[in-house]
Amino acid sequence: MPDTATPGVAPIALDAMGGDHAPDEIVAGAVQAVRQHGVPVVLVGSPRPLYEALTRHDATTEIPIVRAEEVLTMDEGALASLRRPRSSIAVACHLVRRGDASAVVSAGSTAGIVATGKLRLKSQQGVLRPAIAVALPTRPTPSVLLDAGANAEVKPEMLVQFAHLGAAYAETALEIEKPRIGLLTIGSEPGKGNKLVRRAHELLSAAPGLDFAGNIEGHDLLTKVADVIVTDGFTGNVALKAIEGSVRYAFTELRETIQESRTARLGGLLQRRRIRELHRRLDPEEHGGAVLLGLNGTVVIAHGSSRAQGVSAACALAATMSRQGVVARIGERLVAAHRPHRLWRSAPPGTHGTDAPI
Repeated sequence: MPDTATPGVAPIALDAMGGDHAPDEIVAGAVQAVRQHGVPVVLVGSPRPLYEALTRHDATTEIPIVRAEEVLTMDEGALASLRRPRSSIAVACHLVRRGDASAVVSAGSTAGIVATGKLRLKSQQGVLRPAIAVALPTRPTPSVLLDAGANAEVKPEMLVQFAHLGAAYAETALEIEKPRIGLLTIGSEPGKGNKLVRRAHELLSAAPGLDFAGNIEGHDLLTKVADVIVTDGFTGNVALKAIEGSVRYAFTELRETIQESRTARLGGLLQRRRIRELHRRLDPEEHGGAVLLGLNGTVVIAHGSSRAQGVSAACALAATMSRQGVVARIGERLVAAHRPHRLWRSAPPGTHGTDAPI
């Protein structure tokens, strides 16, 4: 068993009461994260059911519990973060803000997580709106799509900032040296799209520190045309759900096709390893969920229907992001993006140096 009590390593604050299968699957995922990934975890929620669940896994001495008196249900929206100041997600955020945890993981209501995160952790300096980033299963490295649901209505300047948030995430968590930025719209030509997209294209084309690859269309989301794909939260969430639905449909059809005849079953058996690998690569449970970027702390949003495997992957993702300093990298990028850029010309004769600022 990995050593989960590494000195000096703050644990992941796991909202044990959020999600369709809380708390049992959340606790099972915490146990997997500790035992399989060596990620220290603290469970936040109602002590009695959490202790009982830990007892079933013989893990009461491995994972501590922090009491939270309230729960944000899956059907509650952003305003619930104000009505329930002692919810499990609020207490988890408080642990990060206090330095007792390195990151927050929750499979609860996305609107509640975003609102509580903004309220408790605050946005990083200069961030107009935090955004939800999702890693798409492209090759050879994943692509980042944001915003995937935090902001239904945005301004063109926000899309430029989303590009910086996504680039920082791609550089650190995905180790992409110079991420290419794509703008999701209805055509590849610069003039395609609504007023928001056209203005955002102009700003992205002139933005320092960004490698803007231009517009991309929906059919290119999984073709690795860009490393970071920016859009508003409404469009991004629709695109993400469309991809997830398409993947489920394709595998359902594949299973039915394999069962149609003896020859098809034999072919499926021969390709079993490749099919399992493809399923693993496209399964959201394997990727750990989405990341809320732009806050003074790491927040990972697991899928609401996550089982133990998905929760464990989310904890591992949160630990990786915290270790690699994604929040600090975002801060550095934003400072560089807002730094004044001076023009230079040749110095006149008789002055020292070869160049002088205009």
